[in-house]
Amino acid sequence: MTSIGGAEMVDWNLAVTTASRFVRPGPEVSRDEARAVVAELRRHAKAAEEHVRAFTRMTPPGGADAIHDTPVLVVDRPGWIRANVAGFRAVLKPLLEKMQERRSSLPGGAVIGAVGGKVTGVELGMLLSFLASRVLGQYETFAPPTRDLPAGARGGRLLLVAPNIVHVERELEVAPHDFRLWVCLHEETHRTQFTAVPWLRDHIEGEVQAFLAETEIDPGTLLERLREAAQSLAGARPEGETGEDGGRSIVDLVQTRAQREILGRLTAVMSLLEGHADYVMDGVGPQVVPSVTEIREKFQQRRASGAGRLDQALRKLLGLDAKLRQYRDGERFVRAVVDEVGMDGFNRVWTSPNTLPTKQEIAKPADWVARVHRKADGAP
Repeated sequence: MTSIGGAEMVDWNLAVTTASRFVRPGPEVSRDEARAVVAELRRHAKAAEEHVRAFTRMTPPGGADAIHDTPVLVVDRPGWIRANVAGFRAVLKPLLEKMQERRSSLPGGAVIGAVGGKVTGVELGMLLSFLASRVLGQYETFAPPTRDLPAGARGGRLLLVAPNIVHVERELEVAPHDFRLWVCLHEETHRTQFTAVPWLRDHIEGEVQAFLAETEIDPGTLLERLREAAQSLAGARPEGETGEDGGRSIVDLVQTRAQREILGRLTAVMSLLEGHADYVMDGVGPQVVPSVTEIREKFQQRRASGAGRLDQALRKLLGLDAKLRQYRDGERFVRAVVDEVGMDGFNRVWTSPNTLPTKQEIAKPADWVARVHRKADGAP
């Protein structure tokens, strides 16, 4: 745990315990059914890897061995929670240390001291309990290995959350075999992106750490955002939230011009990665997933409709609405570029950080083509 003067900033163990206690139970399955689901997801992950590499023409420098260095883990909801707490702890360590150093001199310092890391751990745990029942799969870019959750040599692992996949396939009333492979296609695309493009992980980590280094957050303000989210989970309406414009995102804590520039670059690269995964999923799907059209239509309706007021409030607070836009905008970018210059032409995007699209180019793919292709090829 990160602490100063014996006071913990975040009680990470309590965050895990709280999230695991409050997370919704998964769908009812027998022990044999659960084993069958896990085995099928592992088979689909292996098959999806081959489909994705063939479709994208992306090959890691070390070949298939480089992909296999990052493990595929089929987990339950508590397993997803443990993995993400480990990731958060690693990524946020510099920020928390910085906040601790300033805590005694900031107006929010007394609040942090009074509330303590245990309350913060509970509030973080409540947020994770909400998210743990919604994530189908996740490539953990910066995941450190733990005793029960291995990771690649440079970090990284692919998580498939079995109970959530089963829950959604039942809710949508789609063919389980097809839906599980369809999900694996999306998640395996992320694993291929990071293994085939070795500089990508370090680039994103550098951007994240630069963003955190610029952060001058009042610790009390951060706690306030966490408390608003926890109150939403408890069914309370956060104070000051009114109508459609009510509620504030944690992203709203961005303060400096440098942070806004970094956030713009991160938004662009995340839109690229998510949109590319959706494009690949749809491109491979018709050949290997017989009911892909039905699955895609139902899943898009589910994304668009969201859920009740509670889900909507939390999505806004956590910035999840922005993530949904990333899928849509990024997929449009990838499709437009591939239509214009083909898959090999699109793959120039992975050449270096300089060939990644800007936030403006995500919205105007022709501008990226003009910058990266025509100028590089000597066109006027």
